[in-house]
Formats: sequence, structure tokens, C-alpha cells
Amino acid sequence: MWLNFQVHVSAVGPDKMRVTWITDDDAPAMVDYGTASGQYPFSATGTTADYSYLMYHSGNIHDAVVGPLKPSTTYYYRCSSDPSREFSFRTPPSGLPFTFVIAGDLGQTEWTNSTLQHIAAADYDMLLLPGDLSYADLDQPRWDSYGRLVEPLASARPWMVTEGNHEVEKIPLLERHPFKAYNARWRMPYDAGASPSGSNLYYSFDAAGGAVHVIMLGSYTDYDAGTAQHTWLQGDLAGVDRGKTPFVVALVHAPWYNSNKAHQGEGDGMRDAMEALLYGARVDAVFAGHVHAYERFARVYGDKEDQCGPVYVTIGDGGNREGLAEKYIEPQPKTSVFREASFGHGRLQVVNVTHALWTWHRNDDDEPVVADQTWITSLAPNPACKK
Repeated sequence: MWLNFQVHVSAVGPDKMRVTWITDDDAPAMVDYGTASGQYPFSATGTTADYSYLMYHSGNIHDAVVGPLKPSTTYYYRCSSDPSREFSFRTPPSGLPFTFVIAGDLGQTEWTNSTLQHIAAADYDMLLLPGDLSYADLDQPRWDSYGRLVEPLASARPWMVTEGNHEVEKIPLLERHPFKAYNARWRMPYDAGASPSGSNLYYSFDAAGGAVHVIMLGSYTDYDAGTAQHTWLQGDLAGVDRGKTPFVVALVHAPWYNSNKAHQGEGDGMRDAMEALLYGARVDAVFAGHVHAYERFARVYGDKEDQCGPVYVTIGDGGNREGLAEKYIEPQPKTSVFREASFGHGRLQVVNVTHALWTWHRNDDDEPVVADQTWITSLAPNPACKK
């Protein structure tokens, strides 16, 4: 009997989930599932793929989309009909309130373990990861160890991710295609919904029954005006009805605003290309990783405070192996409200159609400590921000 491992789930549309898992041997790409433990009246069949990277050859990477599913419901499932391992996930709610966990630059260190334990200690509906997952950095077995590390959480709640620089893994002449492992292992719903992007490197989806629109942007694929990503983003934002969708948030990897000395200016090109689009659409918040520290900015546009701009947050402090970015530019810019070089994670609780509570939890030994907290109000009903 084959063993399945590295199981993780992601949301596909309003009522489906993609289950992804790996087996060492040939196995059916089938998920059996139901609402009672040990009983699986439903099944879904998907696809199987693999990849080679230098001398490494992956296991069989399976994925299958299950559904339609009921909201706020626990489903029990097994992969490839393996009776030895039963998993369960809970589907997200179909309305508000809705809680996102946001954690960037996760890696697989003791600090990662601490972050994962703190995330699991309080309930949530979906995890968003703005890039830098495994820190495999060409060493492909580290993708496998990462998959095993996050499986307890990633198999139980949908994890929605976008790529960081550590996912590129391109080697001139030898490995010419970037993102080979990332695209094979972490397939996102880029071809689903009302605004398919055509690329696993950027996509969008709705949560909470359409009350929240989430845009996952790609910092390491073309983004200038006229490129596929830029054109897609224009259309995606134009298709959002803010009367029905009070909150719009975006994720990138390289931050557009940053007063840390690390990675200065690396997000400026993307900001120059796309900031006006997000501002014009009254995006409420933008979350980034890359810088291994925490920082929250005021509402900003054009490097100045602007009540109709997004709140910018850097949350690249999940637990990477490169350590913290402890040096900041002094004096602290007026637009920078709070900054601290500590490991941790964030939670965005969209409470109702007007208010979301953002909280940053610092990793302090055995328990997370609330170190920064603020209310984010929807820009949609703000009369001063009407277009």
C-alpha cells in the first residue's frame, strides 16, 4: 500500500477545495470524502504529475478538486484510498465574520515551528502566504520536508500562497524554467472564478461569500504596463463590485513601502507599475513579505499619507532560516506607524462589512503576544474616497 504525505488544501471557487498530496509509488489520484469520520460517500478523481530537477526526481504529485461542499462544515477525507491516514478540513464560512491568518517567509526552522504552533492555537478560516515557502533554494528534498512540516495545518484549512524570490530556483543552462517545484507542488486556482489569470504566479479569489476579494500578485514575473499580469489586474479590479464586496486586499512578496534597511527599493518597480491601479480601485490593505521583520504603515499613496490609499503591512517574519532584519532607517518615516524585528504572524478578522481587525502576534516563547493591533475600515462606503 502506498503512503500519502505532504497533504494540503486550497480553495477553488465558492464551494470547492483542491486536495494536493504526494506518493512515492504509483497511486490513484482519488480523494474519498464525507462529513463523518470513516465514512466517504463521495469521491473525486484528479490528475498526477511529477518533475525532475538536476538529479532529483519528485514523487507523484496528485491533486483533485472536491465539491460542491457546504460552508463551515468539517469534511473527513483520505487520499488515494489509503485507509491508514484520515484527514479533515473545515470549509470557510459563506459570509462574515471571516478570519485570515497571514504569514510570510515561513521556512522550516525552530522559529517556524513556533509560528505554526501559535497559528494552530487559535481558530481561523484561511491562511494567506505572501511568498517564500520552503527555502529549498535548489535543494529539492527540502520541499518534501517543508510539505511534511506544514501538513498538520495545511491539510485542515485552505492555504493560499503566492511566490517569493526563493521559489524561483532557476539555474542558467541547467534549469532554465523558474518556479518548477513551486508550480508543481502548490497549484492555486488561477483558472477558476470570474477572473482567471492564466498563470499560477498571480490570481484572485473571493472569500466570505464575496464580501472579501483577495488578489495574489507575482513580484517575480512581469508586471509593467502592457504585460499579462498588469492587464489581468486592470480587468480583475474593474470586475469588483464594491457594493457587494466591501473589502479588497492584495498580497505581494517584495514590499512597496519599507523603512527597513533590508531589501530597500526592491519593490519600487512593481509599485511604480501597479500602485495607481490599486489606489484607483480603493484597495483596503496590501500585505508583503521578503523583509524579515514586521512593519505597518498608515494609508499611503505616492509615498504620502492618503486616507484613500491602502494600509501597507510587511509580515515577512514567519521563521525563515536567514534570521531577522534588525536594522531600520532612522528617523522612522511619518508613514510608518509600527515596526519591530521579531518573528510572528498576523490575523485579519473581517468582522462586518465596514470593519476588519488586524492583529500582529509576536512569537514569545510558549505563546503569541499581541504586539500591534488596529482597525481597518472599508474604503467602499467612505464618501471622501468615492471615485
